[in-house]
Amino acid sequence: HRDQGENPSVRAALALDGQSVNGHPIEAACLPTQFAASRRDLLALLQRPWAMVLCVGQAGGRAAIGMERVAINVNDARIPDNTGQQPIDEPVVPGGPPAYFSTLPLKACVQSLSAAGLPAEVSNTAGTFVCNHVFYSLMHALAGQSGGQRVPAGFVHLPWLPEQGQPSLPLADMTQALRLIIQTTLLTPTDLRLPGGKIS
Repeated sequence: HRDQGENPSVRAALALDGQSVNGHPIEAACLPTQFAASRRDLLALLQRPWAMVLCVGQAGGRAAIGMERVAINVNDARIPDNTGQQPIDEPVVPGGPPAYFSTLPLKACVQSLSAAGLPAEVSNTAGTFVCNHVFYSLMHALAGQSGGQRVPAGFVHLPWLPEQGQPSLPLADMTQALRLIIQTTLLTPTDLRLPGGKIS
């Protein structure tokens, strides 16, 4: 995003880098707020095997941690990205399915976060900017891999930090939230997850 030093998604993810959850090491990577470069860097990371993939972004103005349900095949930027690109009504992947559902256990994650006193909700829109672009690119790439849809994957939006404005959450709460989402995903059986895959 534009100011990585203040962006809670960057700071919370990097706070977990090198730690482990349920025996799985966590590796964090920062994608640029650029349509082309974010997809390029993400696809390079997905060449390696993962137990799960969690992409995270900032959603200023939201009061709760948003577990995103669906990624849509549309780039429609109301502002330019960090390279000045501003696609309007363009597909993320030409010829790709209209949308993909998250394969994270959304409701179980919301329940875990709420039990920990953290505000959380299932969100039905990841927007049409770089966050949705990354989310769709993630799900499309995994759908094309052998057995890819068995890899839990999805996108989470975080509120602002207190110093950025209101509503907000402290960084420690957002870091705890990401850890709980990872833990819940690793512990939740596949048959309890919401249906995954493409929307045709």
